[in-house]
Amino acid sequence: MAQTFDVCIRGAGIVGRTLALLLARERLRVALVAAPQATDAERDVRAYALNTGSKQLLESLRAWPDPLHATALRHMEVFGDEGGCVHFDAGAQAVDALGWIVDVPALENRLSEAVRYQPLVEVVSSPVDAPLTAICEGRASSTRSEFGVEFDTTPYPQHALATRLTCERPHSQVARQWFSDDGILAFLPLEGPEGHSVAVVWSTAPAQAQQWKEAEPEAFANKLQELSHYALGSLALQGPRLSWPLQQAVAQRWCGQRPDGNGHWVLAGDAAHNVHPLAGQGLNLGLADVQALARILQTRGWRSTGDVKLLRQYERERKAGLAPMGLAMDGLQQLFSRPEAPLQALRNWGMLAFERSGPLKDWMARQAMGL
Repeated sequence: MAQTFDVCIRGAGIVGRTLALLLARERLRVALVAAPQATDAERDVRAYALNTGSKQLLESLRAWPDPLHATALRHMEVFGDEGGCVHFDAGAQAVDALGWIVDVPALENRLSEAVRYQPLVEVVSSPVDAPLTAICEGRASSTRSEFGVEFDTTPYPQHALATRLTCERPHSQVARQWFSDDGILAFLPLEGPEGHSVAVVWSTAPAQAQQWKEAEPEAFANKLQELSHYALGSLALQGPRLSWPLQQAVAQRWCGQRPDGNGHWVLAGDAAHNVHPLAGQGLNLGLADVQALARILQTRGWRSTGDVKLLRQYERERKAGLAPMGLAMDGLQQLFSRPEAPLQALRNWGMLAFERSGPLKDWMARQAMGL
């Protein structure tokens, strides 16, 4: 007798695998569609900043990486282009960490292992019929396009350039970010408390991103030393350089009936929304999506997993949760990407004022931490 499924998840990345494990925990039968792995794929140099809520979710699924691959943040330092500076400190917030910088391959491996040992999740090579199709394929989702969902996209005049560096000085569990005429540069600490390695995300003009992606490794490292004001001493390239265009985007609809009438669909993660990476909230938002979807489906009682009222409840809840973060990230990107002198003065004055704001600064810190 053919296997029947309650949910078919298209996309077996971090968001898709997390959703599969959450639904299986609710005794739902899940088909997880995984694309074949490319044998010549470049090493993944990305790292994600995860907050307390995301950590607790992944720990509950026994998928949290070991401390070497999930570096706790004790401090965060943000520098403006004319002396503005904001500093966040875990001790001042009475927490052990402001967040964690998680190695992407390590997290994917832990989730893959958890899925392998979950009997209610079957990894399949192509989509299967189910009352609900969850689309977790990322920003370039082919299923979203196939189902005719409009994806309202606002391109930014920036590309992200990502790599990894070995640093002369230890990172001391500090995430550092610099705003300048060359864009937004972030150093994210890796390899535990004593590590000398950082993940780099440099958001800069497309032509400059292409230029430095192709530059000699030593010249590229020297450029980052200059932009980081030699905060970690001399730098050496540790991995390949990856680049992609940045955008803000949101799907017009997050759920609906499949065009063939065979069940319903729902979006989650980057297939539903994209934000600028400057605050490192992208994956936190995606994990919040699947946690909300699993919680709402848990209340279905006698109803199908494709019940449209439940899916619309999920859509309303997550759109409301996304809106403030999307507006904040877009506003910051627009403010810090403008070269006009009055705006430079305004943003640096604002950073200094925010640093002294007390309760407002504390509230923002706890929002970012998922508390």
